This record gives sequence, structure tokens and C-alpha cells, in this order.
Amino acid sequence: MTASTFTLNDRHPLIEIVRQFTPNWFTVTMGTGILALAIERLPQRGALLHALAESLWLLNVLLFAACALMYAARWLLFTAEARRVFAHGTMSLFFGAVPMGFATIVNGLLAFGDERTLGFAQILWWIDSAMAAGCAVAIPYLMFTRHDHRLDTMTALWLMPVVACVVSAASGGLLVAKLPPSAAADRVFWLSYGLWAMSMLPAFGIQAVLFLRMALHKLPVRDAAATCWLSLGPVATAGFALLTLGDAAPMTLAVQEAPQLGEAARSFGLIAAALLWGASLWWFALATLITLGYLRQGLPFNLGWWAFTFPIGNFALCSLALGAHTGAAFFSTCGTALVVLLAAIWLVVATRTLHGAWRRQLFVAPCLAGRNEEGQATV
Repeated sequence: MTASTFTLNDRHPLIEIVRQFTPNWFTVTMGTGILALAIERLPQRGALLHALAESLWLLNVLLFAACALMYAARWLLFTAEARRVFAHGTMSLFFGAVPMGFATIVNGLLAFGDERTLGFAQILWWIDSAMAAGCAVAIPYLMFTRHDHRLDTMTALWLMPVVACVVSAASGGLLVAKLPPSAAADRVFWLSYGLWAMSMLPAFGIQAVLFLRMALHKLPVRDAAATCWLSLGPVATAGFALLTLGDAAPMTLAVQEAPQLGEAARSFGLIAAALLWGASLWWFALATLITLGYLRQGLPFNLGWWAFTFPIGNFALCSLALGAHTGAAFFSTCGTALVVLLAAIWLVVATRTLHGAWRRQLFVAPCLAGRNEEGQATV
């Protein structure tokens, strides 16, 4: 069966949706998953909030499965058209959303599962890490060799391919804390630090260039307004990852007869997370001001609005974790307020996404139209 079989789009609406399905739909799973995990981390959650968080996570599992099936179907039925995504300078960046959305499923399995699901979570973590590392290498290579990028059209979407590794690193810390001391736990522990560096060192460089681009060429077009929040994500996630790895370090390194190094790693994780929390606060304040400016002009809805959710969710996780580690009520209060803000944004974005999906307005593959400009409605 070839792509030419499906040309009567009005007669086959589902087939046309499959044909237009793109990787940016996985940002829906990122935003839904991070909300579930953030609610579960609230310091004084009751049975009701726990049930809500678990229900959201189960919904996210279904959403991820649906997105994976739709995208796999596109590659099966429209292989030639699906391959065009690799030449598209914007849409190809969203491959990073796949492992990041998958990481929320792994983390939810650790949060809501038990010993019986731990082995399965470990397998999924390795799959997620492989996808994240693949994106971190393959997509920048395409940017260097096939895409047509310019400084004046650059957005924070450039961070998407590399940030997936630090999300996987945070998951690795959570996983090691639950694993019994073993060679398998050691591999996850040390590889997670490697994934942290694979993500954050390029991310810091990209953010420096992004600062220069914003100063020289001002803000992106309105359709890409939400991308301004993406710079918050890696910084906040980096702090949360160092906290989770620091928690796992004493037990892991004690087995390796390096208990002092384990305590040093835990202390370093706490101090570094506090520093990164301050940097996250700066990005949060800046992104808020930018968004308010866009709102005065009128902000058109597109799938890019999901960029509001994942960065705020990771900032909430970092804040709540710092509150739990330090006992400082300020961090816990800040984290709780961020979860409330995240829930409100999620309700708005999810409702508008559901409406747009029902009317089939959001199923548009820009790579099929030959559009390759950064910052268009493709986000």
C-alpha cells in the first residue's frame, strides 16, 4: 500500500491526520506527565491528590501510546513524506520531545509503581537514555550539515534535542535510589552524570548564543512566543538531576568504598541545585515579562503553548526537592505555587488542544509544505 492510495482526504480524515502527524505532538505528553509528577511531589498531598496524580500519569501513558502509534503509522504509510522531517530545521528539533515525554512515564513508574515494576522501569530507562543520547548527537549533526539556520531566526527550540539527556539523568538518579547496590545500579549512576554533562554543557552554550540573538534581533515572532520558556527547562532540570543523583551517591559510592566521595556528591548536588534554582528564577521572571508583552499584542494558539508546561513543571520539582532537602519553607511554598500555576496552564492548553484536535486544525505538517523557517506556527 502506497501513499498515493490515500489521496481523498475528505473521505479518510483519520488517514489525513496520520499523514500530518508530527513529533511536536509529544510535547502534550511532556506537559501532562510533568503535571502528574509535580502533584505527586507536593509536601502535604493527601489521598485525593495522590489519586489525581496517578490518574494523570495513566492518562499520559495512553497519550504517549497514541502518539507513538500515530507517528509509527505515518512512517509505515507515508514513508517518503515522513522522511522530510529530517530536512526541516524546526520540526526535526522536536524529536527531543519523544524521550522527554517517555521519561515522564519512567518517572511515574518509579513514583506510582512498586518492587514488581522496578525491573521494567530500569529497562525503560535504558531505552529512554538511548533515545535521548541519539537525539543529542543526530539532530545537531543535521543542524550542522542539512538545515538552513540563521541567528536572527534562532529560538530556544535549539535546546530541545540536547535537553532530553538531562531529563534522563534526573530519572537515573530516581532509579538508582530505588535499586539495590549492584553493578547495574553503578552503571546507571555514572552514566546519568555523563548524560547530565552531554546535555548541560551544550545547553549553556546555546543559551549564551540565544542571549546574544535576543539582544541583537529582539523577540521571536508571536507564533514562537512560548519558546521563550524553554530556556527555563534545562536549568531547572539540571538542579533537580543533581539533587536526585546526590541522594543516590552515598549508598552507591559506599559500596565502591568511596563514602567520602558520596557525601561530597550529595553536598555538591545541594549547593549546585540552589545555584541553578537562582538561575531558573531569573529565566522565569524574564519569560514572564516577555509573555506579558506578547499577550498585549494577542497570542495565537498553537501546539507551542505546551512549552509553558514542562519548564514550569521542572522548576516546581527543583523547588519542592530543595524544600525537602533544606527544610526551608520558602522553597516548598514556591514549588507549591508553581504546581498551582502549572495546573491552571495545563487546563487551558489541554482544553484548547482538544478543541483544535477535534476540529483537525492542529494536524499540519509544515515539512510537507516545504516550510523551513524557524519560529513559524510549527511550534
